[in-house]
Amino acid sequence: MSESRTVLPWMVIRQDPNGNRYRVGRYATRAEAQSMAERLSGHRAGGAGAEGADGRAGERRYLVERMRRGGGDHA
Repeated sequence: MSESRTVLPWMVIRQDPNGNRYRVGRYATRAEAQSMAERLSGHRAGGAGAEGADGRAGERRYLVERMRRGGGDHA
């Protein structure tokens, strides 16, 4: 039996007003991760890199980030 290993390099991370970060999920594509961040925040996100789906101060933000090589997700 061969082992199938799915690669999910894109993460959605929730960041609270104090800067604490929590990984919400991992996704195969940036588009999937961005879609989830938008759904969670209820807003349309834009921009490039690690973007917040909700940039208002004092609220939770959902970020989309690519996992670092070597599997070190530091959320």
